[in-house]
Amino acid sequence: MHLTIYFNNKPLILCTEITEEISLYLQRDESLFKDQFDPDTVKTVLHEIHLPAIKSAVILHNNPDEILNAVKTQFTFIQAAGGLVHTNENDCLLIFRKGKWDLPKGKLDEGESLEACSIREVQEETGITTIELEKPLCVTYHTYSQAGEPYLKESHWYLMKTGLKEVLTPQAEEDIEKCEWVAIDNLAPYLENMHASVIDVLKAGIKVLGETKNI
Repeated sequence: MHLTIYFNNKPLILCTEITEEISLYLQRDESLFKDQFDPDTVKTVLHEIHLPAIKSAVILHNNPDEILNAVKTQFTFIQAAGGLVHTNENDCLLIFRKGKWDLPKGKLDEGESLEACSIREVQEETGITTIELEKPLCVTYHTYSQAGEPYLKESHWYLMKTGLKEVLTPQAEEDIEKCEWVAIDNLAPYLENMHASVIDVLKAGIKVLGETKNI
């Protein structure tokens, strides 16, 4: 088991074992590794991951959720939800926001379910009206700063389906400049200008769709 928190695209990986994928990070001189857990360890890692010389960090522990909870105490914690919308023709719905290609998502309202939030945000940010929520896809974590305050956002992602490629309307008040239907086979150029956490969502979605659609 492992989960990843992104700091400006730098991954902090919390894991119970060192898999082959994680070992690739540890082979690099610019990667930080800790195999113990205490409040000082968390504070040290959170400080050092912002250093230019550090590109990634790994904390090995038998309970990643315990480390995650310790990280949360250092941030204002926010929950959000969003969706990866796909069509029968293997197109997916992307948005362009603040200079990056992205997927529609937004903060959870008080009393709102994550599922309802994901559908509402996709509809509000893209203008799409006909979507069906299929299944939970993954959860991502990333940090950012606003007015000098550090935030940790936990985003719950859902796979969604639509039977037609509607005309899309980007939500300008949320800094969305455009929405596009993009063939899954043509995603490569978009990935070059996309946050790492969003790339993780697309990878998870393509894996699921590959299993069901043989793409």
